[in-house]
Amino acid sequence: MREDIVIIGGGLAGSEAAWQAANRGAKVTLYEMRPKEQTAAHKTGYLAELVCSNSLGSGELQSAPGLLKEEMRRLGSLIIKVANDVRVPAGAALAVDRDLFAQKITQALEGHPNIRILREPVSEVPPDCLAIVATGPLTSDALAEHLKRLTNATHLYFYDSISPIVDADSIDMSKVFKASRYNKGDADYLNCPMTEAEYDAFHQAMLAAEKVVPKEFEKIPYFEGCIPIEVMAERGRDTMMFGPMKPVGLVDPRTNARPYAVVQLRMENRHGTCYNLVGFQTKLTYGAQKRVFRMIPGLENTEFLRYGSVHRNTFVNAPTLLRDTLQLKSAGRIFLAGQLVGVEGYTEAAATGGLAGINAARGLQGQELVVPPETTSHGALLKYITTSDSKHFQPMNTNYGLFPPLPTRIRDKQERQRRVGQRALEDFAAWIQRSGLS
Repeated sequence: MREDIVIIGGGLAGSEAAWQAANRGAKVTLYEMRPKEQTAAHKTGYLAELVCSNSLGSGELQSAPGLLKEEMRRLGSLIIKVANDVRVPAGAALAVDRDLFAQKITQALEGHPNIRILREPVSEVPPDCLAIVATGPLTSDALAEHLKRLTNATHLYFYDSISPIVDADSIDMSKVFKASRYNKGDADYLNCPMTEAEYDAFHQAMLAAEKVVPKEFEKIPYFEGCIPIEVMAERGRDTMMFGPMKPVGLVDPRTNARPYAVVQLRMENRHGTCYNLVGFQTKLTYGAQKRVFRMIPGLENTEFLRYGSVHRNTFVNAPTLLRDTLQLKSAGRIFLAGQLVGVEGYTEAAATGGLAGINAARGLQGQELVVPPETTSHGALLKYITTSDSKHFQPMNTNYGLFPPLPTRIRDKQERQRRVGQRALEDFAAWIQRSGLS
């Protein structure tokens, strides 16, 4: 085995992985194909170039994204340090000067004595080393073919088709009923019934709602199994009722009749703290989603933990393929990180890169690998991507719905989130101490 860790991909995840591994004494070889080979989205040869927004999301500690950033800061994150150094005014969000951000990340990695950067494409993972693959949504065709062989082609996806997720506590349970179609199995779904008038109003709102216009590199073909809900609406008044909103096999126990139409909500995690709108993958803008989907009975005041989307991506079915250490189950010497593992967002990608870098360094040095507690922001995200229902797995951003509930129920949302955050930071500090990561 080689004495260095090979990291493929110099985006946010690969950059953070290299920094964390190198700072723990490991020799790192970081491969980045740019600028020798550019992607359809990147403009420079800098590492950690931001290709879309220049915002890394909320920096407030009482928010789930802010909590993740604080945990990363406590691990010595390069991404968070540089982001704070080059931040620009953006209210509560951590937004950065994108050029300075990428430049400073590149300079830091180039100047690290344990890091060697090779500007060349990699078509497959070398067979004689510990490796971290962090190539992101624009993974090259050659490496994607190699990943197919590593992971089994049926577990590698090249676009995501995401339905919104809502906070369970924000659903009006007086307007929904629990049932599965034809009473098959347990009553696992929450059903939001609609009258004909409610359905017609909803259909008209879908037609008028604002849609996201994809960039050229984000355009993907639609397959019948993942058609956006607004595209169904455009195909005709009744199309949604023959798709995800079909009421067949469902009887509202309060009326003892079949509703005109139904929106089904499926439990998204084992804690039952968040629910997925089944079949509602969408390219509506976030504002349009919030407005239109709150027309659904029971969701009038719902809190969205994740909005829906359909876009170009490359990710694996992490619950099937990954250990909670981010190693492949079938090949422990290979770690995956970033959007490849099924996380959404800059910060989430960097956070998984950091964990992969820490564990790869520990593996190289013969130390026990570590996994943060699920009560922490890092741990809750890992728990989701490695233990979710593999049949319905889709990428996820960090949110409070992923955290285990508190031992005592707290109705006030702000106080509940404050307590969850306090517990997370206390448990994270204890984990750092006992893992020897401080």
